Amino acid sequence: MKSVLFVAAEAVPFAKTGGMGDVVGSLPKELNKLGMDVRIILPKYEDIPVHLQEKMICRKNLTVPLGWRRQFGGLLEAEYDGLTYYFVDNEYYFKRRGLYGFGDDAERFSFFCRAVLELMPFLDFKPDIVHCHDWHTAILPVLLAAYYRSNPDYASLRTVLTIHNIEYQGVFDKSVLGDLLELNEAEYFTPEALEFSGRVNFLQGGISFADAITTVSHTYAADILTAAGGEGLDGPLRRQQDRLVGIVNGIDYEVYNPACDPLIYQQYTRRSIGRKQTNKAKLQEFLCLPVNPEVPLIGMVSRLVAAKGLDLVAAVLDDLLALDLQVVILGTGDEKYESMLRVAAHRYPGKLSANLYFDDTLAHRIYAGADINLMPSRSEPCGISQLIALRYGSIPVVRETGGLKDTITAYNEYTGEGNGFKFTPFNAHDMLYTLNRAISFYHDKEVWPKIVKTAMASDFSWQRSASEYSSLYDRL
Repeated sequence: MKSVLFVAAEAVPFAKTGGMGDVVGSLPKELNKLGMDVRIILPKYEDIPVHLQEKMICRKNLTVPLGWRRQFGGLLEAEYDGLTYYFVDNEYYFKRRGLYGFGDDAERFSFFCRAVLELMPFLDFKPDIVHCHDWHTAILPVLLAAYYRSNPDYASLRTVLTIHNIEYQGVFDKSVLGDLLELNEAEYFTPEALEFSGRVNFLQGGISFADAITTVSHTYAADILTAAGGEGLDGPLRRQQDRLVGIVNGIDYEVYNPACDPLIYQQYTRRSIGRKQTNKAKLQEFLCLPVNPEVPLIGMVSRLVAAKGLDLVAAVLDDLLALDLQVVILGTGDEKYESMLRVAAHRYPGKLSANLYFDDTLAHRIYAGADINLMPSRSEPCGISQLIALRYGSIPVVRETGGLKDTITAYNEYTGEGNGFKFTPFNAHDMLYTLNRAISFYHDKEVWPKIVKTAMASDFSWQRSASEYSSLYDRL
């Protein structure tokens, strides 16, 4: 039996800021179904819900070395939904509101990685593989090589690093090399190790030292090898290209299932898509939009940031809202986009509902009630929104980039194949043209139900992805 320890900064339901939390919280369940023993270790944040903290049992306390510091490190354990979770406890680093964005993040996550390695002998299982996620845990393979390889307990340990979004790298002042990591400058402050434009780059360290590197779609794996997509790390990635593989993310089909989703107004399946109209009508009513089954309802559940294509939306928003349609947006982000949407919602009452917050129940209801899901991303490592939209029969209109290219097949009216609509140039008018094309098929009462059924038949559960991860672990 393969034993794998997922090391991450977040995982649902304990802590989440983005898609990585969904992946870490759901992929291990599918891997365990394949006969593995996969467990997860996280920081013990103050933000973890109290009812989940109450399930934790203290297993071990010890002192963790971190440069000249000697810090308390506690190991706690909890069972949730059939999975074993461990937590690294240190109130100085983790008893604060929020997960990231602090001035001492380099110290906090250096401590977390060092603590994981120090506490590993005290876990009640021995992992064959440590699977690290994003920059917060990318320094672990470096520390493993520097301090633990000579210890027989760690000699056979293999490491995997998954890059969920290469834009976030953990770049810090050069001083952390000696002050926190106690690593020799001549050996480790080089472009082949941690040096990045005169600073220390945690993600680059993981790329250089991990036994395997994965990212979250096939296209994104190719994108990050280029100067345009690599965010400065294309060189280190090309040096490790033989270790890099793209594996498309999945979604938890138990959580996202319109047949039994308790959060939506009316449950439905591919064989009863007519019931989807009840969700649309109830959503329109809830959002104070005119209840009209003939008007296409466009949904966006997204962070409101440039990478998600909000500049395209801004460029043609008046043209878009001049069409006979309704738009509902849910999410938070940059103030300039939030302000734009507030003003537009005031100018177009009955056409635009801008919900500038996040609410999981409303998100489910938008996926169930919307006819079309708009996702015009500038960059998208994999994307989860379009996978959920497919599951609920909300037809994706996406820009062809990263995982959107891998998961959405453009509808072809001549063959009847395709589960969505795509455009390629990062251009607002291409987006508007593609959206208009989708709307034209929406009004075809024979064609649209077939597209919806094709979308709902798409399989992006974790089963296929888990099989690819299992093969990767076998090779290691």
